[in-house]
Amino acid sequence: MRRIVGPMDATAAAETRPQSGEPPFDVFARACPSRGTLEHVTGRWGALTVGALYEGSLRFNELRRRVDGVSEKMLSQTLHALERDGLVHREAQLTNPPRVDYELTPLGREVAARLLSLIGLLESRMPEVLSARERYDAGRG
Repeated sequence: MRRIVGPMDATAAAETRPQSGEPPFDVFARACPSRGTLEHVTGRWGALTVGALYEGSLRFNELRRRVDGVSEKMLSQTLHALERDGLVHREAQLTNPPRVDYELTPLGREVAARLLSLIGLLESRMPEVLSARERYDAGRG
């Protein structure tokens, strides 16, 4: 079995393994539940939503404006999936009109920090990516 641990040390990696008697998690296995969570976090709207919430608690429409281009329906579905996975906390306040705030859980903050590191890397290396695209397209055209 191949495990991708990333920048965690051995102690942190051991803490993330299933309890004894439970099958190990392997995102490369079709039936592994970690695969669904990975899809929720790394999909276009999931990644942008998690990244936006790293800045702090946001109301639905604030979040929708921050994640430019997401539809109300897609943002709602994304938030539900991330909340179900334990990455986002939804706080509904009984006011008139009702107020709902979304924020990352501690697990969500950890995921967002790693995701934002990847986003930062990609943004800083975009000149190389754009050059590679040009070379590729020129070779195909």
